[in-house]
Parts: sequence; C-alpha cells; structure tokens
Amino acid sequence: MTAQTQNRRVLTYWWHLARRRPALLAGLAAFTLIATGADVILPIWSGRLVDAIAGVGIADGDRAAQLAAAAVAIALLVGTDLVFTLSHWGMGRILVAFTSASMRDLVLRGFDHIQAMDAAWHANTHAGATVRKVTRGKDAFDHVTDALVVGLAPAVLVLVGMSLMLGLHWPVMGVYTAAATTIHLTASLLLVTLYNAPVNTRAAVEDSRLSGHLVDAVTCNSVVKAFGAERREARRLVGLSRIWRGCTIRCWNRMIDTGTVQIGLMILMEGGALVLVVTQWWQGRASVGDVVLVLNAFAIISAYIREMGRQVRTLQQALNDMEEVVDLAAQVPAVRDRPGAPALAVSSGTVLFEGVTFAHGGAEDRLPVFEGLSVTIRAGERVALVGPSGAGKSTFVKLLQRLHDLDRGRIRVDGRDIATVTQGSLRAAIALVPQDPVLFHRSILENIRYARPGASRADVAMAAERAHATDFIARLPNGLDTVVGERGVKLSGGERQRVAIARAVLADAPILVLDEATAALDSVSEREIQAALETVTRGRTSIIVAHRLSTVRQADRILVFDRGRIVEQGRHVDLVARPDGVYRRLFETQALGLVDSEAEPGAEPGAEPGADSDAGSGAADAAPAGSPA
Repeated sequence: MTAQTQNRRVLTYWWHLARRRPALLAGLAAFTLIATGADVILPIWSGRLVDAIAGVGIADGDRAAQLAAAAVAIALLVGTDLVFTLSHWGMGRILVAFTSASMRDLVLRGFDHIQAMDAAWHANTHAGATVRKVTRGKDAFDHVTDALVVGLAPAVLVLVGMSLMLGLHWPVMGVYTAAATTIHLTASLLLVTLYNAPVNTRAAVEDSRLSGHLVDAVTCNSVVKAFGAERREARRLVGLSRIWRGCTIRCWNRMIDTGTVQIGLMILMEGGALVLVVTQWWQGRASVGDVVLVLNAFAIISAYIREMGRQVRTLQQALNDMEEVVDLAAQVPAVRDRPGAPALAVSSGTVLFEGVTFAHGGAEDRLPVFEGLSVTIRAGERVALVGPSGAGKSTFVKLLQRLHDLDRGRIRVDGRDIATVTQGSLRAAIALVPQDPVLFHRSILENIRYARPGASRADVAMAAERAHATDFIARLPNGLDTVVGERGVKLSGGERQRVAIARAVLADAPILVLDEATAALDSVSEREIQAALETVTRGRTSIIVAHRLSTVRQADRILVFDRGRIVEQGRHVDLVARPDGVYRRLFETQALGLVDSEAEPGAEPGAEPGADSDAGSGAADAAPAGSPA
C-alpha cells in the first residue's frame, strides 16, 4: 500500500471521528476564517500607515490630514490585532473541547473493538503491543488535529488570501506569490510522503514491538525471577531497543532533512519577492507604502509557510502513528452477532450439540477437533467431561460459549441455535470457573461483584461464604476491600480459585461450567469446596471438565472424550465396571498413582499450539462467561 493510499485511509478515519461534532467543527471553521482574514488585511493597514506618514495622496503641508489618516490606520491595525487575538482565543477553547472528546471516542471505540474481537484473535495478538497502538493512535489524533486545524488550514487560507489581496493590489506580486507558495507546498508534500513516510511507519511498528516486550516482561515478572532470567530479558530488550533507536534516528534525521529543504525553498521565495518589489519601486511603479505592504505581507507569508512546512512534517508523522489503530479498526471479528439478533432467554438450560464439526483455523486448513459430534445435556443435569489432555474437553466448552463458530452443525440452548442470538446474552447465561482464574487488579469485592455489578455487599459476602472463601478473606488486611494485585498475584492459587467460585455463585447463571475448579486446592479445602459445589450445581445444568476423576463420581453422567469423540458415557459406577473401558483405564492409572492424568497420551486432532490446552479454558473467568477479562 502506497503512502498516499495509507494517508487517505487515516484521514478518512480522522474525519469519521471529527464529523461526530459538527457544531464544534463549525465553530472552529468560523474562528479560523476570522483569524486568517485579520492576518490577510493587516499588511494593508501597515501600508496605509506608511503612506499617511509619507504624505502619499495628501496635499503638501496638510499635517492635520496626515495625522487623521495615520490615526485611522493605527486604529485599524489595533482593531485587526484585537480581532485576531480574540479569534485565536475562541479557536483554542473550541479546539480543546473538540480534540479531547474525539480522543476519548478513539480510545473507547478501540477498546470496544478489541473486546469484540474473537478468542483466536486475542490468542494470536500481543496485548501490550495492541494497547500501545491505541494509546499512540490517541496521541497521534491530537497531532493530526493540530496540524490540520491550527497549522495547515490557516496557512492555506492566509496564502490564498494574500495571493488574492496582492493580486488585486499589485497583479504581478499576486501571481508570484501564488506560484511560489504552490511550488513550496507541492515540494513539501512530495518530500514527506515519499521520503519521510516509509521510515515513520517502520518506527511506529518497532515502537509497538518494544512496548509489547516491556509489557510482556513486566507481566511475567514472576516467571523471569523464577528462572533468574533478568539479564536474558534485559539483553532481549537491548536488541529491540537498538532496532527501535535506529528506526527513530532515521525518522528524525529525515524530518531534519525535509525541514532544511523547506527553509531553502523559503529563502529563494523571499529573495525573489524582494528583488521583484525593489525593481518595481526603482521603476517608479510602487510607493514606499506598497513596498512596506509587500514586505509585511511576505513576513506573514514566510511565518505561515515555515509553520506549514513544520506542520506537514508533523502531520505525516502523526498519520503514520495512526496507521496501526486504523488497521486495527479495519479488522473484522471472526465471531459476530447477526444483524438484529435477539437475546437468549434461558429457562431450563438444555444443551444440544447437533452434528458439530469444528477445526482450529477452518476445516480446510487442519484436521477437525470434532466431526459430527452430537450429544444432549438435559436441563439440571450434572455432566462431567473427562479424557486425556487434548481430547477436546475445553474446546467443547469454548464452542458452547461461542468463542469460535462451527464449520458445520448447530449448538442449541433451550432449543435456540446459539449462532442466532447475541453473544452477550449467551455468555451471561453461562458462569465459568476456569482452572487458572484471572482476577482484575481490583479489590476482592469488585472481583466477585464483576459477575453481577448491582449486587449488594451482603450478596457478595454470602457468595464468598458459599465458596468457602470467608476465612482467608477475613485474614486479609482490608477484608473484601483488599486489592489482589495484577491478575490476582497477591493471592495463592487456591485463594484465586475460591474468589472465582464465589463469582460464579453470585452470577447465578442457569448453566455452570467448572473447568477443574478445585485443582489448586489442598485435599481438605477440596472436600469443602466439593460440598459447596454440590449445593451450587444442584438443579442447575452443570458441565464439569475434570482431570482428577475423584471429583466427578457424583456426576449424573460422565462423557469420556478421546481424540474429539465421545467414546463412553454413563455414571461412574457403570464406567469403572467396563473391563476394557477408557474411563476405567484412566481411573485405575490415577488410583495407582503411576502418572497424573494430564500425562496421558493423546492429542486433540488438528489443534493449534496453545489453542486448546485443558490446563485452562483461556476464556473469561467466573463472571458470566465471555465477560471482559
């Protein structure tokens, strides 16, 4: 994509945000026209003042007439300056309101778009770099607005106005001014688009990479410390920062080169104007006032052209900085609500998979995880999903949440195809407790209340009690108001899991998904939580993803997955009674303590690396599934 095409895309995006506030835009345009108009006529009053002092057009010796003409010229000069100053004040106040509101819109729209992107996109996208794209785009919007509204628009208006004014007063100077400014502007645009833009874009990409690594290393600091890898991370950062510095130096040096060329053109333009005006005066075709008019006009023109040259460079830099957020906005989520899709109303919680076929990355690219999978989970039934790691258990849950769309088949909840309802309503009907809960850098109260923002403190406390979290919360310095740190780092794994369970309890959703919800608990705590979950799941459609088979003995039905197929199903007592059954083999292996079930052979067919680890669902945690996490 050429620099010109990319610039058009970014400017279109800028205009899409800017036009949302037509009243502010109209105010900016009005004040800009008034201010530039004042600048254009200012040299006329300067010329009249000089002519009045020189007595041009006034009878010899008529001092009173000279004084009156000079007084009028001075009054016009002062009045014009006052109009210019007040117009700039008004323009500045409106610009602050307009730019800040538009920058806020950009951030909110960017955040909403990121939240709407599908799970596969998030799995393959660096969070730190994505955040940097939005924040850099926000700042770049400010620079684009300043360059267009404060720099280029007034400059173009003044240059056009000066050319017309000089053309009416002195045609040869008008033609010269128009030609010289057109050449200067054209040269500036060609320089920044062909010479500056490519290195600006590369510098922006490297800036995102550098920011992404910083966020990644800081977020995973516990892993860095665990492996004593501080120096290794520092060396990697040195390498990335060296690349970033090289790109940035080239970017800045080219801006200096462009600025130097622009100043050189300006010097030639001013020199030509001076030669022309002095020649006209020498030939008796211009008065002293005419000379002063042209000199003042070119002083203003020079200032605006210098500013225009600087703003053109700034604009190109800002447009390049906005490219990534514009590219981000252009990406379309793979999973989208249909136009006019209704909300899902769940009454009983029956789940039906009908001929489901699904492969990561599309059926044409990879072997399917599921092929023609059909199963029914009755309302209020407690169903456990077991099997070797990679057998498809977590993918089953993700498809129920519609984190991916199917290649073929349908999934129904209470008879409604989940592809025809809104994703938000579907996920609000599913409370999820993942194996590795993610908590916000907020208080325990806020983390539990995330499931139901309107819940009272008493409701939150009751949910914590049912999750057996009350004892450890009481020992914390601020109880429920204790801030848990980024991703809950201040809590142990078991404590985070209790908070996640409390969140699911508070959600009170008709469908509950437990993805090895007691994996991080000790045996005593696990028994307590199992008792609590027994109460929570009673009468509620519950799907229990399990590695430790001791946690699923009380399930109404156990589905045994192997390589994307349900190879056995039934109650625990029936499955262990099968002499050569898969479930019995898994159960005996765990009972003998030979190996953990997660070490069982078997890989989910066609799975992407990291796309479906049964060690954690990777979805939002125990709030209604799919909530932002």
